[in-house]
Amino acid sequence: MPTSSFRDCQAWRAEGLPLSTSSNEACKLYDAMLSQYVKWRNDDTLGGMEGCISAIKAADPNFVMGHVISTGLELMGTGSSIRLNERLSSAVRKTVELANSQDISPRERLHVKAMELHSRGDFPKACRVWEEILVDHPTDLLAIKFAHDTYFYMGAQTNMRDSVARVMPYWKPHMPLSSFMKGMFAFGLLETHFYDRAEKVAMEALAVAPDDAWSVHTVAHIYEMQAEVDKGLKFMEGREKDWQISDMLAGHNYWHWALYFIEQGQYEAALQIFDSKVLSRCKASGSILDVVDSSSMLSRLELEGVCVKDRWRELYQVSQSHTDDHVTLFNDLHFLMTSLGAKERGTSQRLLEGLQALAKEPGDNQQHQLAGSVGIPMCQAMIEYNQGNYSQAMDILYPLRYRVVEVGGSHAQRDVFNQLLIHAAMKSENKHHQKLGRCLLVERDTMKPHSPLTDRLMQRALAVHD
Repeated sequence: MPTSSFRDCQAWRAEGLPLSTSSNEACKLYDAMLSQYVKWRNDDTLGGMEGCISAIKAADPNFVMGHVISTGLELMGTGSSIRLNERLSSAVRKTVELANSQDISPRERLHVKAMELHSRGDFPKACRVWEEILVDHPTDLLAIKFAHDTYFYMGAQTNMRDSVARVMPYWKPHMPLSSFMKGMFAFGLLETHFYDRAEKVAMEALAVAPDDAWSVHTVAHIYEMQAEVDKGLKFMEGREKDWQISDMLAGHNYWHWALYFIEQGQYEAALQIFDSKVLSRCKASGSILDVVDSSSMLSRLELEGVCVKDRWRELYQVSQSHTDDHVTLFNDLHFLMTSLGAKERGTSQRLLEGLQALAKEPGDNQQHQLAGSVGIPMCQAMIEYNQGNYSQAMDILYPLRYRVVEVGGSHAQRDVFNQLLIHAAMKSENKHHQKLGRCLLVERDTMKPHSPLTDRLMQRALAVHD
């Protein structure tokens, strides 16, 4: 495994980020894992992330930060519930026990604490601990990235932007992976509507590393948010060879590409990308991001009147095993989309009842605490809509529209819920709801002018007479 270009014990010490191991190979593998995580890419020459996890444990079985990064990465994938997965639960316990039995640095001890808090679903406290690390160690990329992703899961866009902004001055061009910091910063800028600055920073990152799939993804968002469809299509196509090698994010970038086609009403083109690049990757990887993308795209197409029922069945085969996970509300809502689309009423009910039970349990799990006020009502609204009860769906969703951000994800991802609300309003027999639907479309047109999708919806809304 060629790890010669990665940082050894001395290199990490020189950067003020010493690792508590005497194994140079373990230090290099830690760097290799961090690099793949930031680049959203399994590097086959390194054996991919799985190969590095096995190798790092072989190099030094007691290397605490090796356990922190490998267990933390699995937690960040949100594909396993620590309540249900004994192996993951055991990995968390082992990391804590190893840390308690060794003389490690205060920084490493905080990493263990943050990972344990995250494993319990206490996302806000975990982020506070990572931020504590970054006050004294602003170049600790693992703390930066773990915090960045967790803020994303909470829909905390301002935190996501500011967390990176605070450490940016400490990152110099010669430092490993420094350009990827710009990609993260650009994403926070985009999600807080600083589109011009976000594009400038993302393009600076791509000038250094054209294969930075996260920066490509950021630019895709910028064009999507402003309905600059032609720009977006040209950009994604022109850089496809650079970003498609990032296997962990490629499916999501193809999803963005297909969104432009849906915006234009080119459903066949969108379905072609969906079948060949999104669903196929989802079935191969089983990754939660790929499942979420697939369910979201099918929902959008269905709202547009496209028949996708057979594809729901295929997706359900991948998602059904996650029905009881309840790791994040964002995931739950997308799993529910799939079971509803596949007409699996029993699974939909089980998901809802499981969430209702967890919402009543005491504890620090931020997502379960939020379930009662936001997650469960949103699930109920989706079920009502699916059953044709549009007025009831509207009554539930409309008061929640400014709280939907709390379920996490990006503005672009959550737009499926905005569209659901508008469709519920237009299909409701309640005249007031129909008027509200038109108001929502006027608002949408004001915030995202020149959107073909909004224009189509407006024409449909105006066809519904008072």
